[in-house]
Amino acid sequence: MREVLDDLVAAIRAGHTVGLGTVVRTFRSAPRPAGAAMMVDADGRAVGSVSGGCVEGALYELATEVAHDGRPVLQRYGITDDDAFEVGLTCGGILDVFVEPVSTETFPQLPQVADDVGAGRPVAVVTVIEHPDPAWLGRHLVVRPDGFSGSLGSDRADHAVCDDVQGLLAAGRNATLSYGPDGQRRGEGMRVFAVSFAPHPRMLVFGAIDFAAAVAKQGSFLGYRVTVCDARPLFATASRFPQADEVVVEWPHRYLQAQIGAGQVDDRTVICVLTHDPKFDVPLLEVALRHNVAYVGAMGSRRTHHDRLERLREAGLTEAELSKLSSPIGLDLGSRTPEETAVSIAAEIIALHWGGEGGRLSSMDARIHHEPMADPGHEDAAHERGNP
Repeated sequence: MREVLDDLVAAIRAGHTVGLGTVVRTFRSAPRPAGAAMMVDADGRAVGSVSGGCVEGALYELATEVAHDGRPVLQRYGITDDDAFEVGLTCGGILDVFVEPVSTETFPQLPQVADDVGAGRPVAVVTVIEHPDPAWLGRHLVVRPDGFSGSLGSDRADHAVCDDVQGLLAAGRNATLSYGPDGQRRGEGMRVFAVSFAPHPRMLVFGAIDFAAAVAKQGSFLGYRVTVCDARPLFATASRFPQADEVVVEWPHRYLQAQIGAGQVDDRTVICVLTHDPKFDVPLLEVALRHNVAYVGAMGSRRTHHDRLERLREAGLTEAELSKLSSPIGLDLGSRTPEETAVSIAAEIIALHWGGEGGRLSSMDARIHHEPMADPGHEDAAHERGNP
């Protein structure tokens, strides 16, 4: 939804009703994840994508119809592999798409949501996509860390859904959740889709070298908020790192410790240590490896790596803590240049995030997408509710 948000708000502020289709559930080899969206405005212009081009034609017609008659629809595309080509999903996956009319009447809180997203404030949008009472369909609840606005239809449902979605928002996750018709924890009848607009995850790059500029560029491309930090003011300049969101002159371990203390480092943060100098690396990695982050990688030769491990053991790090270190950093791509090395580092971060092995797809028989997907023959699983 993020990719269509600005156009969506501009359209409803102009007094138009827009047809919005959002992927709310995926199965098998679906091409785009839950949360992907496409809108059709009053001029017939389509913005966004739900399948990379597979079913956009059919969705365009449905979104136009929904904007005109005002009745939301939950539509499934790609019911079986056999008819996938007929409906457009040549990949054989399945998409559930909720199509709704969006206007100032149906979603008056949307401009405030856009303001929160623009300012980097965490916010989630919850939409009723299934309910025995058609009047509930398409209702929205806007959830923030400190509460909610809007209503799904009852006080009980609002508070039950808000509690669950605040957990999703903290993790930056989208999910379909199931409840009883009035928000009962046990039961069925109501399904809602929650899309989280959490601030961009952070990439912290330590060491203002030429490799850092290439890594910062890759991080920005992948959607990270990138910080480059180095203790040497001669090298840590904004002009040398135009792709970074900020460049900081500070001893790396002091900066990282301060950011942790300020609550600015979380389990989505990735840390790339490119200094390969023990006086910077060791105190920095002591801090990084003792904190819960998504990734810690350190550059250097294998000799540097083994020397670094011994220094870290002498500093008191456990083997469990050391096991979190990716060193030498990156995947084996045969890279030589800073740009190629940055691609190998980005590839390792992606592989660890999604559970990929980093091998060639052409030599594998396993499915391409590693994102866990629910079995279409079962009801929503516990993980879709944000539970362990």
